[in-house]
This record gives sequence, structure tokens and C-alpha cells, in this order.
Amino acid sequence: MTGQPLDDIDRRIVTLLQDDGRMAVNELARRAGIGRATAYARLEGLRARGVITGFRAEVDPAAAGNGLAAYVFVDVEQQRWTQARAALVELPGLVHLSLTSGAHDAVLLVRCPDIDTLRDVVLVRLHEIPEVRSAQTLFVLDEERLPPLPPA
Repeated sequence: MTGQPLDDIDRRIVTLLQDDGRMAVNELARRAGIGRATAYARLEGLRARGVITGFRAEVDPAAAGNGLAAYVFVDVEQQRWTQARAALVELPGLVHLSLTSGAHDAVLLVRCPDIDTLRDVVLVRLHEIPEVRSAQTLFVLDEERLPPLPPA
């Protein structure tokens, strides 16, 4: 499902809030080059349309004790993907789940404190899911985290 495209003002607002989600509406208006009432109306419109879904703290996983990250490529029984998805989202350390097309049915980003925990997640918990046929794990050696909506 795709929403309507963002115009330049909406994109500026979203980009500014991705940098600082605690920015006051007055400051948002000033930095976006629009009036306060316009900024408030645009912000409420973005929330109503589901473009902005919330405000949260950005956390450094390593500083929070989950410095080991891995992508896990999973193949599932084709007719049971809804059951597989429901079970996969319950995995400890799961940060992101994407159902995909191509060589694998799903890609998981898992963050754990250490290799022993990751081993248990992948070799025990993941393979206990009856719909999972196979999995391949790739360790993240370094990463660059970018905002979900790139600047225009």
C-alpha cells in the first residue's frame, strides 16, 4: 500500500523531525520556512495520513548491550507464511522482519549481546518454528544507519 507523495514542505518537516523529533513546532516552522499555524497543520496532517507514526528515542544498540548483529535469511513453507511470520516476530532480539521475493522468503535483522545468544536464537528458537525450512546467517561487520526518509 502506498500513500500520496510528500510535497516539498512535508518532506522538509519530516526530514527535520528525523534529525530532532523533540523539536518544538515554533522551531520546526522557522527551520522549514513556514508559519507556525502551517507547521502545526502540516504536522497533524502527516500524523493523520500515517506518514509520521510516532516519536521515539534513537538507541545505539552496542551501547545498550546488543552489539552483535546478524541478518538471517529464512525459507519457509510457502502455504504457511502467515503462521511463519507470526512465529518469527516472537524471536528474541528481532529488530526488523521483511517478507521478500527472490531467493529467500524473509530477512530478519537480529541483535544480541553475544554469540551464544545469537546461536540460541538461530539454531534453537528459529529452527523450532515448524514452518521454517532453512536459514542462512550473515554477521554485520559494520553499518551505517540512515534515516527512513532520505532528504530530497
